[in-house]
Amino acid sequence: MRLTGIGLEAYSAHAPKRGTLVATSLQEGYDPMKKTVLSVMLLLSSALLLHAGSIPAGTHVVVRLGSEISSGRAHAGDTWRGSLARDVVVSGKTVARAGSEVTGKVTSAKSSGRLHAPGQLTLRLTSISGQAVSSSAYYAKGKSHTKSNVVKIGGGTAAGALIGGLAGGGKGAAIGAGVGAGAGTGVAAATGKKEAVIPAERSITFTITGSR
Repeated sequence: MRLTGIGLEAYSAHAPKRGTLVATSLQEGYDPMKKTVLSVMLLLSSALLLHAGSIPAGTHVVVRLGSEISSGRAHAGDTWRGSLARDVVVSGKTVARAGSEVTGKVTSAKSSGRLHAPGQLTLRLTSISGQAVSSSAYYAKGKSHTKSNVVKIGGGTAAGALIGGLAGGGKGAAIGAGVGAGAGTGVAAATGKKEAVIPAERSITFTITGSR
């Protein structure tokens, strides 16, 4: 259909000019960029929600400790850091990669006594790649004092007896043995702490008991 004369003028007066539709759409609230950003945010939210439940209870997780933890310095409530030693795989799907950051808590720490009661530590895992989790406990205990103390005290007794015997015969040996035992006990007390120590880079296996 051809428009001429008055008809063409009427059409021109009412026809939308170039850009009018775009401007009108923007004024009415339609923004293509905003729509794209919202779509991406929704996708990310969905991914995070999926990830939040992706490590079920019963999953074994192997962690590499980032730095040494000792019962002589650690306190209950301290945070420790490390990384995943292996991928975490659930139902054939990798939900966390080896090298991902993990954090945990020292849930109990008891320093060693000098002659008895070796140091003790308990650790738990609290997050994997920022996802909060709960886990089984890892327990470490220092070596026993018994054998070490027997050697130190017994060695002191023998050395004291030998010196006392040389100085005063049988009676001197008995006195020397007592003095030597006391000295040996002093050495054991001075050097006998047996802290629980978990070295850096140690691999520890936790079992996930829940995630949030």
